[in-house]
Amino acid sequence: MSDAPSHVKRILVADDEPPICSMLSLALRDAGYEVECAHDGEEALDKLEHGHFDLLLIDVWMPRLTGLEVMARLRGRASAPRVIVMTGDATPVTAIAALREHAWQYISKPFAIPVLRERVARALESRSNAPPIEVVSLKDDWIELLVPCDRESAERIHDFIRQLGADLPEEVRDSAGDAFRELLMNAVEWGGDLDPTQYVRISAIRGKHVLVYRIADPGSGFRMDEVTHAAVTNPPDDPARHLAAREKLALRPGGFGILLVRAIADELIYNEKHNEVVFVKYLK
Repeated sequence: MSDAPSHVKRILVADDEPPICSMLSLALRDAGYEVECAHDGEEALDKLEHGHFDLLLIDVWMPRLTGLEVMARLRGRASAPRVIVMTGDATPVTAIAALREHAWQYISKPFAIPVLRERVARALESRSNAPPIEVVSLKDDWIELLVPCDRESAERIHDFIRQLGADLPEEVRDSAGDAFRELLMNAVEWGGDLDPTQYVRISAIRGKHVLVYRIADPGSGFRMDEVTHAAVTNPPDDPARHLAAREKLALRPGGFGILLVRAIADELIYNEKHNEVVFVKYLK
């Protein structure tokens, strides 16, 4: 994806550390954006009230008003920009609190400039009109969300949910995150039929020795022997049979992901209807 916008977009960077503001301003201007800076929450809110911005990059912990407080005051405004939250506080509660205030994306400090540019481009180029993700429960050890059945919403929530395992070894965090993404995408595409007025209910539970994802889609369920789009149903002599079925149903290419999920999970448990699944990963 190109970093350069098709026409000039305006970005407000709000961070109380001047070197970070300067670095981000330079990097984003080099990518073709117009950039202004604010050095605390009050200044950011004042600039947002008196000027138009397409995107807000905001730190969480700032003087006078925190980033979350600024976002709370923007909620419901028709002209409010999309928001990418930047913070060195990698706790799950902070990430999901940002989501509750309708953050579009979340990025942990320190981050690489190419990664930030890619997030900025995605946020500015997105044409998704799905409703906001709803936060049902917000605790360090239990996060529960309602996610619209929209591919882009599912992609965005992946980065937020990964924070639940921020203290885990990178290999475990990445593999569990990949499994979560595949299960959520299946729920959005199959159970939710890519209908953004329908929601997938997600619980992400972190115990001392266990990580659990519970995903329930709004569909009526299925029997595994009726599902032609899943790689697990392929006969041995035709390992790619499911690809034609996925194309016909307008699903993502691939579909081998559920095999990967089974390899990663210590337990993978479906309810009777197969419209709810529990992923269990035991932690050492």
